[in-house]
Amino acid sequence: MPTLHPDPPYVKPIPHPTNRYMALTGNCSDMPTLFIDTHAPLDVLHDAASYRIRAVTQVLENLAMRAEIASDSVMLNDFALLCAIPLRDGCDLLDVMGRRLRGMPSN
Repeated sequence: MPTLHPDPPYVKPIPHPTNRYMALTGNCSDMPTLFIDTHAPLDVLHDAASYRIRAVTQVLENLAMRAEIASDSVMLNDFALLCAIPLRDGCDLLDVMGRRLRGMPSN
């Protein structure tokens, strides 16, 4: 049976202008696991942002077309979080694009 070894202690990365990968602001803990490649081509960053924002827009438009919406506060809270996550990711991607277009550091 192999011996199991614990993971080394986590060292939180320090943001620096030369870091290629930027943690999403929507990471749910102090140990980020989702990152944006700040050196990705602008069209790829745009596609990723657009996909997330359009997905939430479609869901909200479909919801707006309903005649009746339940007002369960737990369900509405979950729904708001469901929409906020991809919107925040899209905003992070747009932020990277804006910085690149203005010639600013990505972090």
